[in-house]
Amino acid sequence: MTEQLAGAEPAAEAAGETRTTVVIAFFANLAIAVSKTVVALATGSASMLAESAHSWADTGNQILLYIADHRSRRAPDQSHPFGYGREAYVWAMLAAFGLFSAGAIVSIWNGVSKLSASEEDVSYTWAYVVLALAFVFEGTSFVQAFRQTRGEARTLQRDVLTHALQTSDPTLRAVFAEDSAALVGLVIAGLGVFLHQVTGNPVYDAVGSIVVGLVLGVVAVVLINRNRRFLTGQETDGRLREAALDRLKEMPEINRVAYLRLEYVGPRRVLLVAAVDVAGEEPESKVAYTLRDLERRLEEDPTVTEAVLTLATPDEPSIYAGRSCSEGRSWARLSP
Repeated sequence: MTEQLAGAEPAAEAAGETRTTVVIAFFANLAIAVSKTVVALATGSASMLAESAHSWADTGNQILLYIADHRSRRAPDQSHPFGYGREAYVWAMLAAFGLFSAGAIVSIWNGVSKLSASEEDVSYTWAYVVLALAFVFEGTSFVQAFRQTRGEARTLQRDVLTHALQTSDPTLRAVFAEDSAALVGLVIAGLGVFLHQVTGNPVYDAVGSIVVGLVLGVVAVVLINRNRRFLTGQETDGRLREAALDRLKEMPEINRVAYLRLEYVGPRRVLLVAAVDVAGEEPESKVAYTLRDLERRLEEDPTVTEAVLTLATPDEPSIYAGRSCSEGRSWARLSP
């Protein structure tokens, strides 16, 4: 068995592309942070200085996401028999907390402080230049994240947003979400600067900063919640479960399946546990060897980190069951 489960996310190629996506996002955020810092030092603008701090924090988040991708690729060993895949969710959650603290809170605090601040000289030209550069750099990063997400979503017959939320790859989800929020934030910030310029009222700029902070806060909470779900043992979606059942029922040694659980142990990696009824009336020692062989064949699938098969008891209800061994491999779907 060399093919991947039909309902699984693309494995090797997608994993390599995720690293590319994170690297592009890192350099895009670094360029934005440098440009904002230069303008902040040149103009002495406190608000631009706060924005530059925000962008440096985003750059640091990409480093955390790169670490998440790198450490999750380590092979299983004696201390981690299922591999290190779940480390990706730990580091991605730290990045999400960084987005919440250094992104949302700083932006909201900056906006609230400007509501009551006295009018300050603002270089609108420099503000528009920085916003335009930031939009170009963020857009470049978002195009890469969107392209990868769309490609995987098309393979799984999902829409792009659904896949961004449900993918087991936390680094791809984080880059997609952060870049989307950043582009929305730049539009809001640009509108705030424009209204400030035409009305002379700095409240618009302050409100824009608060709204940007709220957007970042919502995105951060969503990312934290998604990583929490995967860390606490989220089961796979229905299509991957159906694909695994189909794979089991194709094996001539298996007469029926009484129990099946697929749990994510990392990006695009699952633990498969099933209770099955082995065809025939072989002695116990023979059945044990049969189960080990079936596990080995299941683990040839790049999605399956480890397969654990046990024998089903006769009174356990079946998920899938054949009519009988003598009547061939005809299977009927039973109620779950």
